[in-house]
Formats: sequence, C-alpha cells, structure tokens
Amino acid sequence: MNHLAAPGAGQLPRVLVLDDDNFMLEMLKDMLHAIGVRDVFTEASTRHALSTLAEAGPNVLICDLALPDMDGIEFLQAAAARGFRGSVILLSGMDSGVRDAAGELARVLGLRIAGIFRKPIALDQLRSAVVC
Repeated sequence: MNHLAAPGAGQLPRVLVLDDDNFMLEMLKDMLHAIGVRDVFTEASTRHALSTLAEAGPNVLICDLALPDMDGIEFLQAAAARGFRGSVILLSGMDSGVRDAAGELARVLGLRIAGIFRKPIALDQLRSAVVC
C-alpha cells in the first residue's frame, strides 16, 4: 500500500471525500476542482472508502462524522489501523463540541487534523485546509 504523507509546497493532494450525501459529495468535488485539485475520489459508503483508501493512496481525507454503516470515528480508527498517514478534514452538521471531540480522538489515533468544519464548508476554508 502506498500511503503518502501530506503534499509538499506547491503540490496538489489526492483527496478522498467520504459522505453519505451524494449532493455533498458532488459539491465538495466541484469545490476541490475549483481550487485546482484534480485527483478527487468520492465515496458514500465506508466499506468502499476503505478500499479506495488502500487502492488510490490519497494524502487528504475529507470525512463526514455522521455515516449510516459506521460513524466517522469508527472509520478514522479503521483508516489509522490500515496505516493512513495523510491529513484529515472533518466535516459535520453536529455541534462544535462533537466535532472538537472527534478531532481529539482522531489526534489520539495518530491522525493529522488539517481542519474541523461545520457543514457546509466555505470555499476559502476548504482551500486553506487542503492546500496547507
């Protein structure tokens, strides 16, 4: 498996977006393309996202916290256990306490948090988190 670290200066990342809302997936994909990211993988299922994580080797993961088959924290645990070393952007409509707690748990798992945002994320927030 190829697990890339965060991209270097001037390098655009390979991004995996995980959200069970297809509208949100398309919106985030369009936003990522608007800021110049070309390698965008979208998944609505955590099972498929784990496969994509292994096969595509993204170095940025944008993850919703409220997912039907496995919540975002469980997914992040699985990603960390599989050796994901890229950066993570957490998105959720949940309150800030839940988002912040999820970020702390992700850090404990050894994941690098690039941002924690309330849905919907603004283009400038996404740009600053993805192109760090």
